[in-house]
Formats: sequence, structure tokens, C-alpha cells
Amino acid sequence: MNYIRDRVLSREIVSGTWLNLGAGMTAEIAANAGFDWLVIDLEHGAGDHESCLHQLQAIAGTPASPIVRVAWNEAPRFKRVLDLGAAGVVVPYVTSPEEARHAVAAMRYPPQGIRGAANLNRAADFGKDFASYIANANRNLLTVVQVETEGTLDVVDDIAAIDGVDVLFVGPLDLSLSLGILSQFEHPRFRTALKKVSDAAKNHGKAAGILLSTPDQIEQTVADGFTFIGLGSDGGVLTSGMQSLAAAFTGYR
Repeated sequence: MNYIRDRVLSREIVSGTWLNLGAGMTAEIAANAGFDWLVIDLEHGAGDHESCLHQLQAIAGTPASPIVRVAWNEAPRFKRVLDLGAAGVVVPYVTSPEEARHAVAAMRYPPQGIRGAANLNRAADFGKDFASYIANANRNLLTVVQVETEGTLDVVDDIAAIDGVDVLFVGPLDLSLSLGILSQFEHPRFRTALKKVSDAAKNHGKAAGILLSTPDQIEQTVADGFTFIGLGSDGGVLTSGMQSLAAAFTGYR
């Protein structure tokens, strides 16, 4: 499996995109496009557990690291996608240190965590690699916690200090909504929030992450100290591409 945690914690700039269509074909296309990581979205995306497997299979053998966003911070959801072979998990709507510790525990086998063990799963190569997988999983797997509420900002430094929290990931839309400035990403309050997240990550040796909508945001984002940077989604690319094709007929009908 293509693990990425060491690169992330070294604060190397790593790029990715979101997979929200639930389609193995688009996952394969994205995986071969040159991204460092891909997030299969089971929170807001169209896919389910079975389509998650197909996307993980499509990503396997490519340079991209497969990460899954679970629908909620519940231990059984982590176990299911990790057993399928996810190299990391994105945890939505983490609002407190207690919730962050719960997420880390769900990522790890005992004694560091509460993840249940099974050897006949895809992550352990259906038993052939079980001993090596279980010995190294706690160190290899990436835990990404999302910062999506104003209240989370108040405790973001405490969350960053938790061992096993690897990335503080800003969800721009939800965070701006919580701040009362929906989609106003240049608003001073939003800019202050970004600095708070970036500073907390840097101070505790973690990475700051964010999902961007346009390439022209990358330069400022890197300058702001963010290193785990997502751009767009498979659904967004398909939508804009199809609209562009349809617009080419304007004036002819």
C-alpha cells in the first residue's frame, strides 16, 4: 500500500483531490493523474461501502495514496474502510479534543487504540501480510481531522497536541458557514481562522490541510503554511467539462 504519513508529517507539500462520484473509473483516472493522495468521500459523496472497495481497487498500484472520508466519527466506520485497505481516514466535524482522541483510538490497534483485528481482509492481503500489517498499521495510517466549526477553532491547539492527529484539515464551506460568512474565503475572520489552524499544526509538528476550488488559490495557501492541499473533485471536473462542451453550441441552436 502507498502510505503517505511520513511525508505528511515532514510537512512536504502533497496534493490531492476529492472523489465524490463513487465511480471506480474516475478514481482510476485521478489516481494516474499525478496526485499524491485521493479522498474517497463517504460523507457527502454518492458512493457506498461497496463502491469504496471498487475505488480502492482502482487506485491500487498507482502513485496515489488512498484515503477515505467516513460519514461520521464512529469506530465501526473506521474499521470497515481500514480493513478494505485505506491508507488513512478523514474524520468530519471534529469539535473537541475528546472527539479527536476518539478518532485516533478508532484508527489504532490495542494497546494504543480500539480497532478490532481481522486477518482475512484486503488491507492484510487476505492473511498473507497480516503479521506485517498489524505490526506497522498504527505508525503507517494517516489521521486527518476536519476543522469545520467556530467552536473547533477555540480548541484547535489542544487537538493538534494529540498524538495521532496528523492533519488539521479545514473544510472551507462548513467553516465559513459556521462563522456566518458563507463562501467568503477572503473575509478577515476566515483568514484569521486559517492562520489559527496553520499555527497550531506547525507548533505541534503536524500538517495543515484544506480543500481548494481553483488553482489560483494554491500560491496563497502554500504561503499560509498549508501543506496537505486538495483541489477540486471528480464531480466538479466532470460538471465544468460537460458545461463547457454544451456551451460550445451556443449560437447554433
